[in-house]
Amino acid sequence: MMFTSFDDFSFLKILSFLKAHKSEFLSGQDMSDILKISRVAVWKDIKKIRSLGYKIESKQNLGYRLLDSSELLLPWEITENLTTKFLGKRVYYFDTIDATQNFATEIASNDIENGTIIISKKQTEGRGRMKRKWESPTGGIWMSIIFHPKFDVSYATLVPIATSLALCIAIEKILKIKPELKWPNDVTLKGKKVAGILVDTSIISNEIESMVLGIGINFKIRPNKLAGSIKKTPNFYGIATLVKKNERALPLIQQFLHELENIFQLINSKNIKKIKSEWTKRSSTIGKNISIITNGGNLNGKAIKIDSNGALIISMGKKTERILVGDVTHG
Repeated sequence: MMFTSFDDFSFLKILSFLKAHKSEFLSGQDMSDILKISRVAVWKDIKKIRSLGYKIESKQNLGYRLLDSSELLLPWEITENLTTKFLGKRVYYFDTIDATQNFATEIASNDIENGTIIISKKQTEGRGRMKRKWESPTGGIWMSIIFHPKFDVSYATLVPIATSLALCIAIEKILKIKPELKWPNDVTLKGKKVAGILVDTSIISNEIESMVLGIGINFKIRPNKLAGSIKKTPNFYGIATLVKKNERALPLIQQFLHELENIFQLINSKNIKKIKSEWTKRSSTIGKNISIITNGGNLNGKAIKIDSNGALIISMGKKTERILVGDVTHG
């Protein structure tokens, strides 16, 4: 099952009508007359809307009334009341996909897809950094964002840092909890991972053609069940769920897109200092003694800071090392 924010689905007219008159019943005949469709078409559309998780009450002689929205992250719900200028204006929604990152990468070069989101209820072949498998069960938020940057290619390595910062700020504002940021791109809660960022970049003639940001969020999952299948993954340090109750994921996604667009604007205007300071304030890595696995071997030292490209600077006695790619373990 796939839906987009730009296709004209017939049932959306009925849904909009029900939303506009949320507290009152609307008769099938009235909707038939106003929308100029048959009563059978009204009934079929109501059935379709219900199948997507919307709660609709029906009463004989009164008609239909919308009681509650769907919990699915459907395109028209994401785009409704969105405050961004370009992020999230086009949305593809899948019930199941191999990986949102794969689909996004295929369409990323098309100019019209700048800011597009691909989101799926679950993934069968989700992947994390360093080609690791990323388990993506129902209950999480699995999405990719296509981005055509205006900034210099040297800032490409800052994007995972910036994206995880935007997500962290959105979580603080919407869920009123305070996660931390583990270099380079993990969001953690009480030392356990709740989200990760993956970035695939297409560079042509030393210019960024497109970036695809993969965002995996353990929004409402069962950590123990998930941990059992991935605890043997290299550098596994535990996983957590963001929420346990019935919070909706939609406000978090909309806030995240808003924060991410703001942070991209900071990169465009070269205000990297603010990104660094806001990330550092929330970082669980800076100031810690760490071990880091890099392509050149294992290093041990104290994490001092990140630089303007998002590289981690570690102190090793009298010398410092600058690390752009690596797996960190906190001491």
